[in-house]
Amino acid sequence: MTEYELDDVDREILFALQDDARNLSSGEIAERTDASSSTVRKRIQRLESDGIIKGYSADVDYQQSGYPLRMLLFCTAPIPERGELIDDILEISGVVSAQELVTGEKNLLVTAVGETDDDITPVAQELLDMGLTVADEVLVRSHEATPFDGFSSR
Repeated sequence: MTEYELDDVDREILFALQDDARNLSSGEIAERTDASSSTVRKRIQRLESDGIIKGYSADVDYQQSGYPLRMLLFCTAPIPERGELIDDILEISGVVSAQELVTGEKNLLVTAVGETDDDITPVAQELLDMGLTVADEVLVRSHEATPFDGFSSR
């Protein structure tokens, strides 16, 4: 990854893409940034190649799609291994995210979705089989997100 400091145009591009990547053209983003459409396209390519933009994905409402349970599993792993376990955790059926936490005993946060408790229980068992301790489980009632406003100059 190339290290460079983001400028206002880069930040506006990131904000716009977080807000609605699917429906905004480079021309529409250019209007927001006072840059040309070709500049925006080149900046997006650079942000992608430098790993700042990691990809594009759908924001799925799991509840509406038939998977009403969203469970947060706070796990404890040996500190030297916690980061190395992320890829294996993401391979577990039902897991939609894994985060490495750097403070406290609970140093991994795993999010799993399922239709019933019978879908979530095997996730917890696989985490245990990996040598993790499941320290806490939290059932999420709702989850909403918004673009990071630090990228917007507005």
